[in-house]
Amino acid sequence: MPLADRATTILQIIPELDTGGAELSTIEIAEAVVVAGGRAIVLTEGGRMLDRLKATGADVRIFPAATKNPAKLVANAAAIAKIVEADGVDLVHARSRAPAWSALWAARRTGRPFVTTYHGAYNEKSAAKKYYNGVMARGDLVIANSGYTRDLIRARYGTPVPKIRVIHRGVDVAAFDPDAVAPERVERLRAAWGVAPGERVILQAARLTNWKGQHVVVEAARRLHAAKRLDGIVALAGDAQGRDAYVDGLKEAIRAGGLEGRVRLVGHVDDMPAAFVAADVSVVASIEPEAFGRTAVESQAMGCPVIATRIGAPPETVLSPPEHSPRSMTGWLVPPGDGQALADALLWALSLDGPARAELGARARAHAVGAFSLRQMRLKTLQVYDDLLKTSLADHYVATRPQLDG
Repeated sequence: MPLADRATTILQIIPELDTGGAELSTIEIAEAVVVAGGRAIVLTEGGRMLDRLKATGADVRIFPAATKNPAKLVANAAAIAKIVEADGVDLVHARSRAPAWSALWAARRTGRPFVTTYHGAYNEKSAAKKYYNGVMARGDLVIANSGYTRDLIRARYGTPVPKIRVIHRGVDVAAFDPDAVAPERVERLRAAWGVAPGERVILQAARLTNWKGQHVVVEAARRLHAAKRLDGIVALAGDAQGRDAYVDGLKEAIRAGGLEGRVRLVGHVDDMPAAFVAADVSVVASIEPEAFGRTAVESQAMGCPVIATRIGAPPETVLSPPEHSPRSMTGWLVPPGDGQALADALLWALSLDGPARAELGARARAHAVGAFSLRQMRLKTLQVYDDLLKTSLADHYVATRPQLDG
């Protein structure tokens, strides 16, 4: 059947759906394809967000997409090729390295366009690792989630510029809107964290792992506490995901710094919009490059002052001094791993009076809505599909949802 006479079918493959930007983007693009009148198929092993994916109207297939076993990757390639042919898949979009090898082989075997999204600054400590990672640069078109990622792809693989499309990850600015958060949601969260009425909150929302820099936040808190300038509590929100040794080290640093009760490991938070309203300042303390860094943008969308590290993509997303004046800035950038610089930025952020904080928050939200909305990510991704397939998914999406929808 000619493509014009049937629904365009896009197949995405992602290992799991527990948490993370790649996983959220998979869900968001599946929904965009469905809204545009297409058919979205997703191959995944499932996870915490599986029901959310199913709610988009996508055709979800439980599939061994997380395997790295070479024999199973070959079997997966044959299975994907069979799905492509049986379901009339028009384009294959891979979002993770191991399944990308199977998806690449299946796409080449069936003659379908192959798209990859380069989501992370992958470790390349050996030639073998570089080759393994390189599959993410082998799409007919390669989506880079930031200018930082684009430059990384060019430096590592020499990928021609016309093959790379920079599409910043989208934030649902309708959900991440301070006016959409009921006070009860905020009160419930602050109560769960043990925060007293009027007590200030410094929030870091990230997986508990060394490269996310929770230990740097603890060090900044220790410095402020020693100077008797720690105003409020620090909430470290995130799962350990088995990194018990790192968590034990954090607990020891908290104890050694006399920070028991002042720095709290509050676990995973489902209601992040409420968390940003509950917080007085948000911290992104990564000591290794963030390929995009969604939390920095979500914070700005919520009008929450944000401090991020000057590494990876945050310099693209946070307007900070000295490049921007106090009247145009939307947050702060500090050197990675520098507890004193983070402490100084926290003092600045927490010293803002009500009007100054409101002004900063309004600028930050306008910046996030204008540059990093979910809608812009959806439309640009659909345009990638359109360019390869000569379809009109992006136009159909706009016709169906003419107003800002996230």
